[in-house]
Amino acid sequence: MHTKQRTRWAAVGAVFGAGVAAVVVAALGAFVTSGGAANKAKPVNTSPPTISGTPQEGTTLKANRGQWSNNPTSYSYNWRRCDKNGGSCANISGATSREYKLNSADVGNTIRFRTRATNSDGPTDATSVPTAVITKATAPPPANGCPSGGPPDQVGQMSLPARLIIDQFQAQPSPVTSGTQSFVFRVHVTSTCGGAVQGAIVYATPTPFNQFGETQSNSGSDGWATLTFSRAPNFPVNGKQQILAMFVRASKPGESTLAGITGFRLVNVPVSLHG
Repeated sequence: MHTKQRTRWAAVGAVFGAGVAAVVVAALGAFVTSGGAANKAKPVNTSPPTISGTPQEGTTLKANRGQWSNNPTSYSYNWRRCDKNGGSCANISGATSREYKLNSADVGNTIRFRTRATNSDGPTDATSVPTAVITKATAPPPANGCPSGGPPDQVGQMSLPARLIIDQFQAQPSPVTSGTQSFVFRVHVTSTCGGAVQGAIVYATPTPFNQFGETQSNSGSDGWATLTFSRAPNFPVNGKQQILAMFVRASKPGESTLAGITGFRLVNVPVSLHG
């Protein structure tokens, strides 16, 4: 305290008594030490806000407001759209709750969440780190299990309740004769989706067994699969044989041949042993 001030308060003490002067001097010292006012205790953020959820168009993000000290009495919120690096942010109009549904305007940007905590001494803001860059929504698979592209329909994009269908077959030569050593069997695959199917695995098993070997092939862009069968020791089963039964399956790679979208058909190839 300056010398002149001390002299003045000594005079006060002479007039009002030393006790009163001591109280006033102590109060003045506190005032001077504080810079003219007591320190304000605004809210202090001790743990920043966080965001949870998938950064993809159409999904909903959820926010935690973070942890605060100094007894905030109220909170307010803003979701902020930022560039892909998390900068150049601006408040999103109307996005003032702790949940936010991402939309097409967010694609290619990042999102931050800001909390403002307030008490009687004033407000304090704290902002989350940015999300990953928001990606465009992927189209949900059709309810009928059919692919969106095509033709041809790609078997890898098909799922239940769609099913594969064997709608045509051809044998060459036909009929199979006693001199036939091999024959070509072509199978055409479509589906309940309506178009030719590419990439289906086609199996064919001649019965009774051990007349011609079992084989498989994949359907092409026209839906046709070509299988070649070589003669086995048990053909013909007898001198009166008139047909070669073929159990044919068309399935999706990676699925069981007895489940999933697999299609089945039992067909007959004519046999002429006396022609």
